[in-house]
Amino acid sequence: MSSFGVAVQRGYVASSPEEATSVAEKLKAETGTGWFVVKAQIHAGGRGKGTVTETGSRGVVLAKGLDEVAHKAKGILGGHLVTLQTKAEGKLVSKVLIAEDVYSPGASEPKEFYMSILLDRSLGRNVIVYSPDGGMNIEDVAHNTPERIFKEVVDPLTGVNDFQCRKIAFNLGLSGNAFKEMGTFTKKLYAAYVGCDAAMFEINPVLKTSDDRVIAVDAKVTLDGNGLFRHKDYAEMRDTTEEDPIEVEASNAELNYVKLEGNVGCMVNGAGLAMATMDIIKLSGGEPSNFLDVGGTADAQRVEKAFRIILRDQSVKAILVNIFGGIVRCDRVAQGIVDAYKNIGDIKVPIIVRLQGTNATEAKQLLDASGLKVHSVITLQEAADKVKSVLA
Repeated sequence: MSSFGVAVQRGYVASSPEEATSVAEKLKAETGTGWFVVKAQIHAGGRGKGTVTETGSRGVVLAKGLDEVAHKAKGILGGHLVTLQTKAEGKLVSKVLIAEDVYSPGASEPKEFYMSILLDRSLGRNVIVYSPDGGMNIEDVAHNTPERIFKEVVDPLTGVNDFQCRKIAFNLGLSGNAFKEMGTFTKKLYAAYVGCDAAMFEINPVLKTSDDRVIAVDAKVTLDGNGLFRHKDYAEMRDTTEEDPIEVEASNAELNYVKLEGNVGCMVNGAGLAMATMDIIKLSGGEPSNFLDVGGTADAQRVEKAFRIILRDQSVKAILVNIFGGIVRCDRVAQGIVDAYKNIGDIKVPIIVRLQGTNATEAKQLLDASGLKVHSVITLQEAADKVKSVLA
């Protein structure tokens, strides 16, 4: 955001208490700040209300001086932070952000706002969502007082107009210099959202400081992966330790994989067929354990890799392979299944295979001749019935 001119709370990342003190000293020299905010860096929101299991520390804490920075960082680093957006075991914190204090008292009281930018698919336009009640309880505001949530729809041809900036500042209750600052902030923020190919910006809080500046204090940014080829510097920021290791492995193998909480693994080509396959699994009484699209160029190696990824999930009790051979040849997929059986070893879960389309007959002959314990079906209903029977 700062590269687009958006005013932000300045800070540096640290991975140890000693480094936290070092960057805090650097930050003090640059900004003059005497207090420091120590923020856990994990891919989850609600850190301020979250708790580090091992120490009882919150995920965001205030160090009232350089001498407290190392102690505060130590209470977060290496622990598991549990928030409303994490699993029960929490997420391991390997880095903290040491940020300047921007809440110092002055001519007026600091005020927190909420602002986000995202695409409204029903309108086909970007929307700025904002509220005068920012901070840690924004979810309660949306639930209890929805009239305090405002929206501005942005015309893709003109971008954010001046009158919209004035309306946003007015609805936030600003006046004087802060009113003007909010207009500048909004325009630059929208330029950053479009310029970096983002899917979502969520700034909470946007802060009006005591000297009437407007800055982004905390943010969640989701980038559109399809646009990363234009932003190599953003792609280099990827932290795979914050992602599901199975999804990372699938991504490296160029497989479209999303982990779900179920017991039937899916291997499909095409997103639409994958959705239909998951519906069939649900109708048969099972629960899909993943979304996995091997793509239109699936060969034996990709199929074997897909099997290995699915089988890493210990909750999988059966695997349903549902391939429609258009570009991809069914016999290649069948060969991948045979190779996976031979190379992986003893696969204990039942495999139901539905191969239709290009070279489907040859594929069935290949599977039948292999002698493997594979259940071959033709229709989706047969696939559903077989899934039901193997789970019984």
